[in-house]
Amino acid sequence: MSDVLETHLPGVGVRMDFTTRGGDRLGMISHRAGHKDLLVYDRDDPDSCGVVLRLEDDDARTLGDMLGADQVMEEITKIQSIPGLTIDWVPVRGGSRCAGSSMAQLGAHRDIGAAVVAVIRDDDTIPSPPDDFVLQDGDTAVAVGGAEGVRRLFELLQGRPEA
Repeated sequence: MSDVLETHLPGVGVRMDFTTRGGDRLGMISHRAGHKDLLVYDRDDPDSCGVVLRLEDDDARTLGDMLGADQVMEEITKIQSIPGLTIDWVPVRGGSRCAGSSMAQLGAHRDIGAAVVAVIRDDDTIPSPPDDFVLQDGDTAVAVGGAEGVRRLFELLQGRPEA
């Protein structure tokens, strides 16, 4: 599966991009107003879109059904559109502060306006990881909270180890 880069667009919504195995770059902007833009980037200029297709909700569902999407993605989209709530996926890399540290050591459960609600490790999901849960290189922490709290939690987890 390709890595999806998620970018929050203040006042607009969320843009998600990925590169296909064939080398084409595709994306989608999920607007706060409810519609979606399907983006096909220009191969010669990765900052330029060759095609932008506006999809209303029923268009997006039809396309998703055609591509084999399941109901989980629809529920995630609903959650992402709740005003004041932000969800982000924080990759754990070997050089980041969180790799090899427990949730308690990181202070990830302190009141910063966001929380790690799950950790994805390989094909497993660990919901509500306890204080003694140790993050490993390759994990993905799922953070939920206010936008500023998620930003602070992301910085806490992605920061370099203290010397």
